[in-house]
Amino acid sequence: MNTLWLYTTIILTTFSLKAHSNPTCNPNDSMTLKHFMNGMESPIPGWTSNSSNCCNWDGVTCDLSGNVIKLELSKKKLVGTLVNSLTNLTSLRTLNLSRNLLKGTPPVAIFHLQCLQVLDLSANEFSGSLPDSVNLPMIQLLDISDNNFEGPIAVGFCINSTGIKVLRLGVNYFDGEIPLEFENCSVLEELSLDGNFVSGMLPEYLFRLPRLLRLTVQDNAISGQLRNSDVSSLVYLDVSLNYISGRLPDFFHLFPNLSYFAAHSNNLDGRMPFSLVNSRSISSLVLRNNSFSGLINLNCSAMVNLKLLDLVDNKFTGSIPDNLPACPLLKTIDLGGNNLTGQIPETFKSFNSLSYLSLSMCNLNNLSGSLQLLHTCPNLTTLVLSRSFDNEEMPSDANLQFKKLKTLVIPSCKLTGRIPVWLNGLTKLRILDLSWNELTGSIPPFLGSLQSLVYLDLSNNYLSGEIPKSLTGLPDLQFHENSLELSVEFPISMRRGTNGKAFKYSYGIRFPPTLDLSNNFLTGPIWPGFGNLINLHCLNLRYNELSGNIPSSLGNLTSIETLDLSHNDLSGEIPLSLVSLGMLRKFSIAYNNLTGIIPSGGQFSTFLVSSFEGNPGLCGEFVLSCVKKQKAFQIREYEVIEESLISLPVWTGFGTGFLFAVILLLVLPRIREKQDTDKFE
Repeated sequence: MNTLWLYTTIILTTFSLKAHSNPTCNPNDSMTLKHFMNGMESPIPGWTSNSSNCCNWDGVTCDLSGNVIKLELSKKKLVGTLVNSLTNLTSLRTLNLSRNLLKGTPPVAIFHLQCLQVLDLSANEFSGSLPDSVNLPMIQLLDISDNNFEGPIAVGFCINSTGIKVLRLGVNYFDGEIPLEFENCSVLEELSLDGNFVSGMLPEYLFRLPRLLRLTVQDNAISGQLRNSDVSSLVYLDVSLNYISGRLPDFFHLFPNLSYFAAHSNNLDGRMPFSLVNSRSISSLVLRNNSFSGLINLNCSAMVNLKLLDLVDNKFTGSIPDNLPACPLLKTIDLGGNNLTGQIPETFKSFNSLSYLSLSMCNLNNLSGSLQLLHTCPNLTTLVLSRSFDNEEMPSDANLQFKKLKTLVIPSCKLTGRIPVWLNGLTKLRILDLSWNELTGSIPPFLGSLQSLVYLDLSNNYLSGEIPKSLTGLPDLQFHENSLELSVEFPISMRRGTNGKAFKYSYGIRFPPTLDLSNNFLTGPIWPGFGNLINLHCLNLRYNELSGNIPSSLGNLTSIETLDLSHNDLSGEIPLSLVSLGMLRKFSIAYNNLTGIIPSGGQFSTFLVSSFEGNPGLCGEFVLSCVKKQKAFQIREYEVIEESLISLPVWTGFGTGFLFAVILLLVLPRIREKQDTDKFE
């Protein structure tokens, strides 16, 4: 009896739990969601009008009473507009419709839902202006970034919605100044206004908001100078890509927790302030593309947290600071585009934390000594020295070792000598750029044995001989992989592209899988084995002395975007297999000795005539059609014969007359002589 009672209790409890965990949808909310569904241009995945219980639909959460409290439909490929009835979900706490294709202006009533805590409409195509009145008393996160909203920023966000913690309005078309009412957002932790047309000065009160940790206003039209007179709680501050001018204030002692500071691409000048170069909290300092001047005088004994230093394209002078290795965590240094002189300091020999070093477009010397120092840095992975060591010889010391180096970029230095043998020891090398130098000799076959190499640029040198067959076997180019970028910690933010859509913006250099041997004196064939490099995005062999046919195996390069074989001595026909290259955007075989019909279809229909010019033996829709060319040849051949036939009597007559004249000249004097003799006799 006791056992039966126990089983009965368990069964009843189970049914009770199921009833509570799977409530029946409120009829009004069910009707509202059906109206919402009918407003979409395509079905919503996981929704069906045949089901009476909307609490079972994908992305819908109900409370125990059956009221819809969450509607989470991110990345569902929704297309359409929001119906006004959606605001009848009065118990709604979370509305997430991000990353869809929704358009139009959202119903005003959405910004008045009294229970709403999370509103995320980001990454859609919403437009129009925001309502003047915003009354969301429970809101904590509001994200409408990456849309097409315009007009002034609504002041109501921080009047009736003072509990908001995260406010993201970035990548829209908002204009005007930042409202003074934002000062009422006393619990605001993140404010993102990046990628708009916001103007005026950056209000000083923003720095005083007691809980504000992250402020991003990059890519706007903010002008004037930065000002702050009180201690700030900010950890992340980005004011880049604006019109902020003048000297950077000496106020960084008022930012005791500031870890990330970016002010690149403004109109700042003068010296870096004392409180900045002595900051104990700064981890990333990005000041590129300004007019800062003077010496780079960081106090590394104080800057114990500095990891990234980016001072590119300023007016700094003097030598590379020899105390940088004293910054204990410094991994990434980019000082390119400044008026730095001299050599890499001897202290860099013990730079254990250094991972990325770029000294492009400086006035440095002694490349050999520099590499001798840097090859002992145990964690160096990226070295960029473009246009910094003019007219020196490429170091040939076979003992150079860069055990962890992945990127070596030394173009445009007019370096002489040969491709050095010490490159053979760079087993982790992925990117090698020695272009625009004056290197001679042949391409060493050992480059093809570098297991990780995916980007090789040896263009614009004086290299000769055949292309090594070993380059056709580069392992990491024989399988598909995403395009590569330098593995640096440069900031990535959202910006608006020319097509109006947002994209991730980073000023790191992109290196798609590439083989560029152009503008040299290379001879011999294009090896069929290049067709094995299916991850190759760019193959550039133009301006060489290559001969033979274009291998049909190049039709296997399914990832190829650029294929340039122009200005060589190639012969034969264009392989039909190239028509199948669906990713091909730039193509040229101009100025060779190719013959036959130009293939049609595929990407070939998009190429210009200039892609094929300079090949007299080619014909097709891009040049003189093959039929017209044949007819033109036949007509010309007939004209030649006709001209010959017409001119035959003329030449015959001319020859006869000429012969008669010669006879007269030879015979007539004798006749006259004979007549004169007879006369005197």
